[in-house]
Amino acid sequence: MTRAISYLLRKFPFMLRLPYWFYSRVQPRYTIGVAAVIFNDAGRVLLVEHTYHPRYPWGLPGGWIDTDEDPAAAILRELSEELQMDARVLRVVHVSKTAPRHIDLAFHCDAFSEIGKLSHELLDFQWAVVEDLPDIKRFHRQSIVSAMQHINRSEAWERV
Repeated sequence: MTRAISYLLRKFPFMLRLPYWFYSRVQPRYTIGVAAVIFNDAGRVLLVEHTYHPRYPWGLPGGWIDTDEDPAAAILRELSEELQMDARVLRVVHVSKTAPRHIDLAFHCDAFSEIGKLSHELLDFQWAVVEDLPDIKRFHRQSIVSAMQHINRSEAWERV
């Protein structure tokens, strides 16, 4: 029976359009945010002061992905728009459901340009000592720790 259904669907793939449309309407929808963990040569992490985050103004740079945008492309776009910074994505370091119907992704990034003019979404930036971070969102703190663990593991492998 299963093979017969599979045969029919392969022969007439349009038969899945209506069930897929219905299924896509009843599935939960999520917004997705992206954040960048960037360290300088001194091992300090980049924090920005967000204009529109009154509870935790300091945190990692980032934002929301646009419709149908690749998350890695979204964080590079956010860094360019908010900090006029060019960077490359190294790896995903942390993923978490941080609010109802919202998922955040943190990327360890490597900057290859200086910070330019800040957008209206940011008030300031600082390179913070990891052991002395200001009050930031738990997701941001966990992302920084995770990125540091990846760095430490990579360095350990290089010594072997």
